[in-house]
Amino acid sequence: MAELQAARPFSAWERNLAFRYLRAKRKEGGVALISIISFVGITLAVAVLIIVMSVMNGFRADLLGRMLGFNGHAFIQGAPLTAPDREAMVERLRAVPGVVQVAPLVENQAIILGSGQVQGALVRGVSRRTLNETKLVSTNIRAGSKDGFGEGEYGGDVVLLGEVLAMNLGLRPGDPVTMISPSGGSTAFGAAPLRKTFLLGGTFNVGMSQFDALYAYMPLEQAQLFFGKEGLWDAVEITVQNPDQIDKLKPAIIQAAGPGALFTDWRDRNREFFDALQVERTVMRLILMFIVLIAAMNIISGLVMLVKNKSRDIAILRTMGASQSAVLRIFFMAGASIGLAGTFAGITLGVLFCIFIGPIQRFVEWATGTRVFDPSIYFLAQIPAKVEWSEVAFVALWSMLAACLATLPPAWRASKLDPVEALRYE
Repeated sequence: MAELQAARPFSAWERNLAFRYLRAKRKEGGVALISIISFVGITLAVAVLIIVMSVMNGFRADLLGRMLGFNGHAFIQGAPLTAPDREAMVERLRAVPGVVQVAPLVENQAIILGSGQVQGALVRGVSRRTLNETKLVSTNIRAGSKDGFGEGEYGGDVVLLGEVLAMNLGLRPGDPVTMISPSGGSTAFGAAPLRKTFLLGGTFNVGMSQFDALYAYMPLEQAQLFFGKEGLWDAVEITVQNPDQIDKLKPAIIQAAGPGALFTDWRDRNREFFDALQVERTVMRLILMFIVLIAAMNIISGLVMLVKNKSRDIAILRTMGASQSAVLRIFFMAGASIGLAGTFAGITLGVLFCIFIGPIQRFVEWATGTRVFDPSIYFLAQIPAKVEWSEVAFVALWSMLAACLATLPPAWRASKLDPVEALRYE
């Protein structure tokens, strides 16, 4: 009796008794089956939370990386683009610390005629240097090549099309491409459509069907002539080392651009899209957190049954000198250990699923004969997954907190059990 009263909190005999109750068979009054169900529930809930959040993180990171790799991080428009010293402005922008690429461009809509097909496209006029520096495009030429692009008089007549766009038009590298500009030629009655035939040099695939089905690249000088913008730029596109630090570079970029410059960045142009992604991510996290909480609630039913079946044992422990706090700790450890084991099993399962998500996707598609991730809908060619360990730590803490909260009510009930009432009919 003295040993029970003098034992330290969470001592060896308390831990041994808690784990013994969890391992007890049904005929001994244990709740092994309910414990297993609780363990499996927490494991699956934690794994699903990690998988969903990792996929959403990967989707955002991959989408952001491709969008910024294709479109740039900041844009200069306004008076500096028509100034006589605009070439000097470009060199000043390139000299700003943190800026890695400065690209004058002309961008406009056009109609493209293929083999019996007609489709609208967004034509981007850039220099050969800009095309080579845009690694997302220049390193993803899937058919043909960029040879001849930007070479010769007015940059030559070689153009590049997105792979999906070329496929929809029935065009291959080497085929003639007829484009119609809505405002290319100037007449006495104003701008008139201009029709011109180019040579398809190659097709690119940047991994986003939204871009691959819409964009065409044309030499800058040709685009100026084709769209009736001789000597004009629509914008200067700027790429920096870290797009998240664009606010720190903004004053230096505006100063280098000169008076009258209009500055916009990638957040201004894609604010609604990424705000929607953030809201969806936050709501999804809250929903899945409730699923983890519901899974942890299974612990309550298991411990309630355990307390009921072990009421005689609790009464004997109390008569031998065990304190109410010792009984509470015993049943608390019994429930918390289920949550701890389920949490670590769920983390392991979720992280492994994210690591091997590519082979898993291919296996499911092979087994079902269907595409589980259509790139025409999701813009990406495969399911992305990015495990953020800070999120994993948050999930682990939340799961353990939920398990501990679910454990407290039945453990508290066990500690308040009256030994006399428990042994009256024994």
